[in-house]
Amino acid sequence: MNNQHTTLFISDLHLDPHEPNAIQNFFYFLKHIANQSSALYILGDFFEVYIGDDDDQSAWLTSIKTALKNVIQLGIPVYFMRGNRDFLIQKRFAKETGVILIPDPYLIRLNGEAILLTHGDSLCTLDVKHQRFRKIVGNKIVQRLFLLLPLSTRKNIAKKLRKKSTFSNVYKSQTIMDVVESAVFRQLKQYSANKIIHGHTHRPCIYSNRIVLGAWHEKGNYLALSHDAVALHDFEIQK
Repeated sequence: MNNQHTTLFISDLHLDPHEPNAIQNFFYFLKHIANQSSALYILGDFFEVYIGDDDDQSAWLTSIKTALKNVIQLGIPVYFMRGNRDFLIQKRFAKETGVILIPDPYLIRLNGEAILLTHGDSLCTLDVKHQRFRKIVGNKIVQRLFLLLPLSTRKNIAKKLRKKSTFSNVYKSQTIMDVVESAVFRQLKQYSANKIIHGHTHRPCIYSNRIVLGAWHEKGNYLALSHDAVALHDFEIQK
C-alpha cells in the first residue's frame, strides 16, 4: 500500500509481553504500512490486559509507546478507542504517546459517509454476562477504586479475571459471542450512520452495513479505506 489518502483501522492486537512476535509484528505494521497512511484508528483491545497508566516500568510497554510516538511524529494522527481489555488507558498514556483518545462509539465522516466506530462488545447483546461485566468496569467510580490498589494487587486481579473469562468463553456458543443485528440497526439509526466498523468478535468480514476487523493471532489484520477502495488485509507475523 502506498497511498497517503488511505485511512487504516485495526483492533484486537492483544499485545502481551509473553507474545513477542505479535509486538514485533505491530512494529512492522507501523514502519511499513501505517507510515504511508493518512490516519490510523485503533478500536480497542490493543493490549491483552492493561491495569493502569502507572504500570510504566516494563521495557516492552515502553517500546510500544515509543513506536506509537514515532509514527505520530511523522504527521500521522493515531486515534485510540479503549476496549474491554484496556479500558483503564487514560490521559497519561495519551500524553506519553501522542494518541488521541476517542469514546466508544465514535462517529466520523469519511469519503462522504457517516461511519460509526465501536469496539464491538456493546453489540453482543446476547452475551448477558459480558454486558453486566462491561457495565461494572465502565463505571468511573469502580475504575478509580481499582486504580487505588497497589500494582501487584491489580496484576493478580487481572490475571484471575482473564483466567475466568477464558474458561467461561469455552462454554459459550459462537452465536452468543457474536453481534446481534438488531443492535447494529439500532446504533446505525441512533447515530444516523451509513455503516459501522468494529472489532471484538475476531471474525473479519465486509458486510453491507458493517465491517468487522480481525484479531492479530497468527497474522496481522487491518482495514484500508480510501475514496475508491475498501479492503481487509492480512500480513504474516514477522519472525
